[in-house]
Amino acid sequence: MKIFYSVLAATVMALPVAAFAQAPATEPWKQIPIPPLHAFKPTEPKRIELPNGLVIFLQEDHELPFISGTILIRGGSRDEPANKIGLVSLYGQTWRTSGTAAVDGDTLDDRLEAKAADIETGGGVALTTMSWSSLKGDFDSVFASSIDLLLHPVFKQDKLALARMQMEAGISRRNDDASGIAAREAALLVYGVASPYAREPQYATIDAVTLADLKAWHDATVIPNNMIVAVSGDFDGPAMEAKLRAAFGPLAKGKAAPKFKAEFPGPKPGVYAVDKNDVNQSNVLILGLGTERSNPDYYALSVMNEIFSGGFGSRLIQDVRTKLGLAYSVGGAYGASYDHPGIFEVSASTKSATTVATAQAMLDEIGKLKTVPPTEEELRKAKEQQLNSFIFRYDSPDKTLNEQVTLAFFGYPTDFLEKYKTGIEAVTAADVSRVANKYIDASKLAILVVGNESEMKTPVSALGKVTTLDIAIPGKPAGGPPQQ
Repeated sequence: MKIFYSVLAATVMALPVAAFAQAPATEPWKQIPIPPLHAFKPTEPKRIELPNGLVIFLQEDHELPFISGTILIRGGSRDEPANKIGLVSLYGQTWRTSGTAAVDGDTLDDRLEAKAADIETGGGVALTTMSWSSLKGDFDSVFASSIDLLLHPVFKQDKLALARMQMEAGISRRNDDASGIAAREAALLVYGVASPYAREPQYATIDAVTLADLKAWHDATVIPNNMIVAVSGDFDGPAMEAKLRAAFGPLAKGKAAPKFKAEFPGPKPGVYAVDKNDVNQSNVLILGLGTERSNPDYYALSVMNEIFSGGFGSRLIQDVRTKLGLAYSVGGAYGASYDHPGIFEVSASTKSATTVATAQAMLDEIGKLKTVPPTEEELRKAKEQQLNSFIFRYDSPDKTLNEQVTLAFFGYPTDFLEKYKTGIEAVTAADVSRVANKYIDASKLAILVVGNESEMKTPVSALGKVTTLDIAIPGKPAGGPPQQ
């Protein structure tokens, strides 16, 4: 055996050094030609508006024998009275679980389960919804049950009590998760404690909600000129249109929901902290006011955001996470909502000891957005990523229908999706620098830290004067919820 190794060693030593030189690395995948994206022309749903103001969208898709439908109803949690925050969430659950005068919610559950179908109701910030889905052959019966629930609900006290109990359980756990605290406090800082986009249900506000409130909400919002109905799946278009006209056409037009208005001053600049002493890491957020999708600069801001924080090749991840090794995760977004400003947020999760260093690195990257123009490679990759991800978000009739319904709900033009590709392609490096300087102002940003201050190597005060946030959960009022 020793002789074998000696011979092997001698042979290796005798080989010329060039024998060990690696051949030049080849990257054949870079030679694959990538054609430009085709013109984006999504499959458009058919739009119908009834005389009573109700809007219908129909999208035929015969790939599978299913039919699904959704009703969007204007009016959501942002329209709740301030003393009854949580009303819409309670309404959305109690509506479905209570059922109707003809069929209670539990019986409806059993009937739907036997058909592998479902009917759901829910509440959101700007709207409430009803949705249903079933096999094609069960559509008529499931749709009839949906219409019965829409028009003849019976709100029951025991179901309201159950919904309230579940919400109370959620309130009691509100401060368990540090990331949940950070998200909640971020919205409060950006929008303000009184803003309907930030306020949270409390024990007192959900206890104040009564059955009469749920009924009054339903009567005020479920009117045809306040609703959009969308149906997709394996059906015959004219036949489905006739069924929907028969179901919704006789409904009387009512008083439409007023356009929602609110002020958005943005956060008060400063450093805000939540001391959570049962964790060993920090959530660090830098916050400002975002924009709306209707903003003409939406496309340039989208490309800027991709360069800044869009993926593993973005500046934030490459510098804060990879080069400096400061964060487990780091990301950001210049938020753009449909009908109100989103949130500009740069966030990271880091060890307690590197909390302040991480915040400072994030601030540095924000500053570079204004002073370091994007390279040609950064711009090219960002635009490609935006366009590729966009196409895949609308690569099926059902996805396109959902987006068109959302656009209609918020009053956007029907060609908004088609214009997106052109808008992104037209963005230049100068555009990115322009919007960075126009929309990002470090003097208007707030810094939020949720973490264990005792384990931080450098105190949060190194970032500036600190305001300690009170996250205590207001206690449940004595006496319990009202019964009527």
